[in-house]
Amino acid sequence: MQNKGIDYYVQGVIGRNRLVMAKTITLIESILPEHQELARQVMDALLPHTGKAVRLGVTGVPGAGKSTFIESFGMLLTGKGHRVAVLAVDPSSPRTGGSILADKTRMEKLSVNEQAFIRPSPSGGTLGGVARKTRETMMICEAAGYDVILVETVGVGQSEVAVASMVDFFLVLMIAGAGDELQGIKKGVLELADAITVNKADGDNVERARLARAQYETAMHLLSPPSPDWSTPVLMCSSLTGSGLEEIWETVLKHRKILDGKGELERKRSEQARLWMWALVKEGLEDWFSKNAQVVNLLPLIEKEVVSGKITATSGAARILSFLRNYDLTVT
Repeated sequence: MQNKGIDYYVQGVIGRNRLVMAKTITLIESILPEHQELARQVMDALLPHTGKAVRLGVTGVPGAGKSTFIESFGMLLTGKGHRVAVLAVDPSSPRTGGSILADKTRMEKLSVNEQAFIRPSPSGGTLGGVARKTRETMMICEAAGYDVILVETVGVGQSEVAVASMVDFFLVLMIAGAGDELQGIKKGVLELADAITVNKADGDNVERARLARAQYETAMHLLSPPSPDWSTPVLMCSSLTGSGLEEIWETVLKHRKILDGKGELERKRSEQARLWMWALVKEGLEDWFSKNAQVVNLLPLIEKEVVSGKITATSGAARILSFLRNYDLTVT
């Protein structure tokens, strides 16, 4: 990738040039040191132009119809005059970037909508790497004038926590008629939810959806809400007919108004930025540690002693940490 000046990227993104925007995202995804330094400078320059969008995370149980929901919801929002960006977090598929690549072909209407932008998660190798790229891509989209950012979790497990840590509103999609309604999704994910929506509430599934909604409402009373000023509602929708989508958007705006009015939204984003910084510090330290020549030579010896039973795992870890404490950080 040919290096260009900071102004090329910054002015191109602010000017809503989709080609330059794509090149800027490619720049931040690069692992080359010279690209990473330029990317940091570009992101610092773009920072004053970010932060104005509604950041909405979407996750759901398998079969919840996330792709169809995102397309229908995205089309509703673009119809209202919004510019919508769809991003993904999926550490499970670093080569392909996750199933959103296939989703992009399924989102036939949204993918060709001039007011929408769909981007798969980049190769990251680790959840932290993917989440970092997604955060910066989100900021680039905001600087380019996209006022609604939909961040989808494609993977499972900790990806939900990663997405919840970078959005203002976290939506969990559920379905009815799948046996035990609380199976297939962890309690911790429900505790992160700002709203739960029973999808596929159409046709002969409406009554089952209503029953599932009542069950989730009962379950949510037993959990702590993510904010003291907000009680997590349980909604219903149909991505096929569009019913309930307007209510979901109204719920997102109501949540934003309440948090914004109390200054909680600003505090939430500030705390997210602080935690993000320390996550990057830890990621950087792990990267440095794994590539340090002395560590590379030391680790196999200690591992061998632990595996052979000569020393305990605790002693092995203590020796490694002792090395780090005595390491001269001025040595390169």
